[in-house]
Amino acid sequence: MEDVTDTVFRQIVASCAKPDIFFTEFMNCDGFMSEGRDQVSKRLKFTDIEHPIIAQLWGINPKTFFEVAKIVVSMGFDGVDINMGCPQRRMVKDGACAALIKNPSLAKEIIIATKEGTNRRIPVSVKTRIGYKTIETEEWISHLLSCDIDALTVHGRTAQEMSKEPAHWDEIEKVVMIRDEMKKDTVILGNGDVKNFKEAIEKCKDFRVDGVMIGRGIFDNPWCFDRSNKPHQPTTKELLTLMKNHIDLFAKTWGNTKHFAILKKFFKIYINGFDNASDYRVRAMEAQSIDEVYESIDDILHVLKD
Repeated sequence: MEDVTDTVFRQIVASCAKPDIFFTEFMNCDGFMSEGRDQVSKRLKFTDIEHPIIAQLWGINPKTFFEVAKIVVSMGFDGVDINMGCPQRRMVKDGACAALIKNPSLAKEIIIATKEGTNRRIPVSVKTRIGYKTIETEEWISHLLSCDIDALTVHGRTAQEMSKEPAHWDEIEKVVMIRDEMKKDTVILGNGDVKNFKEAIEKCKDFRVDGVMIGRGIFDNPWCFDRSNKPHQPTTKELLTLMKNHIDLFAKTWGNTKHFAILKKFFKIYINGFDNASDYRVRAMEAQSIDEVYESIDDILHVLKD
């Protein structure tokens, strides 16, 4: 969810249907403690409406995790999460994120350093997968739980599977069983192929997890956290109005410090579900400025009105 779950999009989601907890984009601890701090620190920007919010960190250096954890506490975050699940090559090639599954001793050092950095003033959690190349739930999860983390989010795929295979929710249920057998108090969250609040509740009942994290499901419907029995299905006009609000807030928040092209990741959310939507989406993707995107939106609204 890099360049997706920034403060702008979180505020947009909150305006539709707010989840129980927000997570930031993941931020590299070494980068934050370097001369490039001003750039990477944008990932930790948040507003009051986003509470409770968890700062998500990644890296391989326990010392920088310790230092960043102290800063995260001082910034007013409600928790800190260590990413041990991202399978992207540029992260794992250096031994970070999902590669930590292959390096349990370093993973433990990082958890200990982060807990020491927070001085136990806020919860420390981990997000991970059920294995690297093969499923190794028992060994890996038992190791993490032995570190006495406050919460554990488990994506039900191996790193090698990326998001290409159906999530193994039976393995996520196994995580709950391991937690119970070890008599730990760690909160277990499941993740994978859940698209709305109703499906999340079903997963909690069927697989005994304490909660569910929704990631890519937000691309299907910004109202996916709607708690009603029948999740809100927005009209095209609602989506396009939300798109305008998103663009306006992006410009207000980031000015010229972030390129507007980042917004193109979101166009498939908003320009969807009507005749010739794909053609209009292509036009918006080809836009070279925010003004050109606004023109595309206005043209769609004009056509729909006719």
